[in-house]
Amino acid sequence: MQMEKNNYILVTGGAGYIGSHTVVALIENGFTPVIVDDFRNAQRSVIQRLEELTETNLLVNDFSIHDKNQLIQLFNKYPFSGVIHFAADKAVGESVENPLKYFNNNLGGLISLLEVMIQFDNQKLVFSSSCTVYGTPDLVPVTEDTPTKMPESPYGFTKLMNEQMIHQVQTAHPELNVAVLRYFNPIGAHLSGWIGEEPQGTPNNLLPYITQTAVGKRDFLTVHGNDYNTPDGSCVRDYIHVVDVAEAHVAALNFLNKRKVGIETFNLGTGKGTSVLEMIRFFDEISGMNLPFKVGSRRSGDVPEIYANTDKANEVLGWTAKRTVKDAIRDAWNYEQQAKEIQ
Repeated sequence: MQMEKNNYILVTGGAGYIGSHTVVALIENGFTPVIVDDFRNAQRSVIQRLEELTETNLLVNDFSIHDKNQLIQLFNKYPFSGVIHFAADKAVGESVENPLKYFNNNLGGLISLLEVMIQFDNQKLVFSSSCTVYGTPDLVPVTEDTPTKMPESPYGFTKLMNEQMIHQVQTAHPELNVAVLRYFNPIGAHLSGWIGEEPQGTPNNLLPYITQTAVGKRDFLTVHGNDYNTPDGSCVRDYIHVVDVAEAHVAALNFLNKRKVGIETFNLGTGKGTSVLEMIRFFDEISGMNLPFKVGSRRSGDVPEIYANTDKANEVLGWTAKRTVKDAIRDAWNYEQQAKEIQ
């Protein structure tokens, strides 16, 4: 594709887990990412690691996207050719305990960003959504046409509301050109071991809890329920390598650059479900360990089983998940073992 001169891409939450991997993918594909992050959910050391990994002096701005004045200054400074919006709180369990925090940050942040994009006639947006918008689906795998439902958690509710907000704003401002990416369960780390998932405090996601248990940071892993109507009784998810997710954002930008679409929605997954107990078994196989775990009660907000049909992303974006669940576990384990040295 013919690249635009000064092809700046605003990446909100660019120091976070998926954001940092997407920054690498953008640079590898000739884009110039401009990061905005207030580091509420990210380690500041990730910036230095990203710079060493990409051999690039990154453009980093330390503020919250709720600060419209600073966003306006940034849009005045850079002729952005697109925006990727990651900045949001994302822990399902925490959202159940503190829904107002999620409503304020996840809804308010998008409002602020859209207002500034419209002010500057900046049209291209890749939005970070979630499979939680499907709630507990009646059938799996889910397609983009599967009806959305009231999600099981306030986090999922904010993603569903974000999508509805985008649709209604786009109706009022048809110049907006949006790709909505519904992630399933991103896991893993960069092959280099230099960037990966860095949860603040106790991990909410399965794989970092597994790897932290393996290195002794946690005494044992709790499997939240083994009595679901699934093949082995534990929850089933579509775990997708974070680098595959990052590459999908590049594909989405290229898609938006090629044609006017209004809004298009894409599932990002592997198309295959993996259970919690299978994940533990795969980790034991890869690490040679016997991970200590216990079975606990079901966790509020959990969906028993969900995985994606990814035909649309494969055909329209020309993207497919190239890496396996075992690849992701291997890379996450490699990152965990290096984490003390690089942070």
